[in-house]
Amino acid sequence: MTRPDLIIRDVRVVRPGGGEPVAADIAVTDGVVSEVGPGLAVPESTEVHEGRGRLAFPGVVDAHQHWGIYNALSDDTATESRACAQGGVTTSLTYMRTGQYYLNRGGPYSEVYPEVLAAADGRSYVDYAFHLAPMQASHIEEIPALVREHGVTSFKIFMFYGSHGLHGRSTDQSDFLMIPEDERYDIAHFEFVMRGIQAAREANPEIADQISLSLHCETAEIMTAYTRLVEESGELSGLEAYSASRPPHSEGLAVTIASYLAHETGLPTINLLHLSSAKAMEAAMLMAKTFPHVDFRREVTIGHLLADVTTADGVGGKVNPPLRPRADVERLWEHLLAGDVSWVVSDHACCKEEKKFGTDADDVFSAKSGFGGTEYLLPGLVGEGRKRGLSYSTVAELLSTNPARRLGLPTKGDIAPGFDADIALVDPDRSFTVDPVLSESTQEYTPFRGMEISATVETTFLRGRRIFDDGKVLGEPAGRYLHRPTGR
Repeated sequence: MTRPDLIIRDVRVVRPGGGEPVAADIAVTDGVVSEVGPGLAVPESTEVHEGRGRLAFPGVVDAHQHWGIYNALSDDTATESRACAQGGVTTSLTYMRTGQYYLNRGGPYSEVYPEVLAAADGRSYVDYAFHLAPMQASHIEEIPALVREHGVTSFKIFMFYGSHGLHGRSTDQSDFLMIPEDERYDIAHFEFVMRGIQAAREANPEIADQISLSLHCETAEIMTAYTRLVEESGELSGLEAYSASRPPHSEGLAVTIASYLAHETGLPTINLLHLSSAKAMEAAMLMAKTFPHVDFRREVTIGHLLADVTTADGVGGKVNPPLRPRADVERLWEHLLAGDVSWVVSDHACCKEEKKFGTDADDVFSAKSGFGGTEYLLPGLVGEGRKRGLSYSTVAELLSTNPARRLGLPTKGDIAPGFDADIALVDPDRSFTVDPVLSESTQEYTPFRGMEISATVETTFLRGRRIFDDGKVLGEPAGRYLHRPTGR
């Protein structure tokens, strides 16, 4: 047997599939787990990392981030990947589209995507890939080339962009989306995107199950009308007003429309993103029963599990879909514990204070949408999940195994021979109070400020290389772009 480069000694290995953590050592050879077992021999000159009985989780596959939305992609790749490492996230799957924000340009992905790859190249501390959104008709024609040439296997629809901008209502859709003036980003476009993705699946049967479509499910017309009602009444303010302006039944209706379109187009690989409310989950579960031939995956964010409209630290908690009242948070946890949630993500979008808040820092409608939080994803779910009876094995599945399998990352998501040595060591008994000053993200605030999280990530390994340890990010960026499915 080849001599291992690293032994991570004395850890409790957490694996998917049920069961309690197992006391063991982990051997790493050439960036890959080569052996897992108790009392592994340590050959001469092999590096040893003392795990001191910590939980060893598979490195987190954070399946929903937004690098480059408010800051230059090259800058976010460098800084926000440090926040990933700090939180035990070893793979970031980040969304990208044409239009305002991001690269702030339109055009074909044959021109745009090489710019995306160049901006991120050599700057990330963690492995990364991109989901792409077909914003105009010509993008649908590019899907086969994106799959074949660039290994992009996941795509996205923002359903609310029909007449809503990123932060609120908009009458200037073509300018915002930077699409041809004679095109519409509407339900008909969504249908044709689905047909295009299904055609790509049929053309690539060997990887069809890993080519999928994700949808942000909110209904523009409902949101526009309710925003007007909330502003005119003046009875609500802050995050409560924003939640009411984008009501939960808007999510439920959009889930229903998306699901029927999937049925109509024969596209079975559908991911319903960041479901935030009881009504959204109710609709998602109903659609799963109605269309059993559609392989729905249901996503929830750590923000919607940890914070609500009253506990989040002010308008900085504005996000789409909104943080909800506590009753919705509790209902999300009930679904998660019942096994209805496929994976949990951060929806990390670094928006610095100077951009986040409008001239009136208390006006939620003038604030920008989105906030960071990837560094709190693993410790937050471990800590709060433990209080609610969520097993560590299920945490591993929700944060790593499930998204890895769906999204074309067969060497991620487990600690076993042959898997990438992406590992996060966690102390489940060491708590900390969230303070944005301590975050590696360049975001100066967080809606989680002051929250006590009862678990701490101590060390993060990317392919056997320590990238975070004892409170510090280490070394130079070594993250790789992942051409999916990896290994193809």
